[in-house]
Amino acid sequence: MLLLLPPSETKRDGGGDPPLDTARLSFPSLDPVRARVVAATQSLAADAEATMRALKLGPRQAGEVERNRCVASSPTMAALDRYTGVLYDALDAPSLDDAARSYAAQHVAVHSALFGLVGALDPIPAYRLSHDSRLPDFTLRAVWRDAVAGVLATHPGVIVDLRSEGYAELGPLPDRADAAFVRVVSEDAAGRRRALNHFNKRAKGEFTRAVLQGRPEGIETIDDLVEWAAEAGFRLEPAARSGAAALGSLHLELVA
Repeated sequence: MLLLLPPSETKRDGGGDPPLDTARLSFPSLDPVRARVVAATQSLAADAEATMRALKLGPRQAGEVERNRCVASSPTMAALDRYTGVLYDALDAPSLDDAARSYAAQHVAVHSALFGLVGALDPIPAYRLSHDSRLPDFTLRAVWRDAVAGVLATHPGVIVDLRSEGYAELGPLPDRADAAFVRVVSEDAAGRRRALNHFNKRAKGEFTRAVLQGRPEGIETIDDLVEWAAEAGFRLEPAARSGAAALGSLHLELVA
């Protein structure tokens, strides 16, 4: 089973690991695209004003330009520890025990706009780039979409997509019965459901943490996952397909 997480625009500074070495990242077939996107991001960062326009940064976010300029030389830390924000605060990766982190290394990937898919414990630097950021010579969708989709298509077994729709567009799920896009919904007393925003991220973080702590084995189908989720206290249910084709043919709803 592979859980796909979105990244976060907010990240911790620093890190105790050496600077970026793409040879240490998972999914090596993505390295040529990584090199291209990293180079373009650094090149853009040479012009602070252009970077702030391209990344839609305000005056208080000027420090993000320096992050990008130094992305190849700044220290790194595990991806799950690097990201912050609602989802990652709920996941609280630094507090996980060694067994849970080892399970994450095998079963969790984060979809970075800068690096494509990275493993949960892959060492990455702080940076600022979003799925809709504009680089001078190409769009992120143009360079990542087929490359990431190709990696996912060859992944054996269940894929659980907890990404946002924007990141799902940068690498569509394979159209098969064991790959499902998950959206978080609330349900009122009449049974009506609506998608959530802030609580969407928190629910995804809590669900991921439960998976890492529970370390389920033998998840070979989406039905197996739904059954495990129920035992773990989560309502994960099949849902009608909606939204972009990139989200795949199978949808699940996590009822928060």
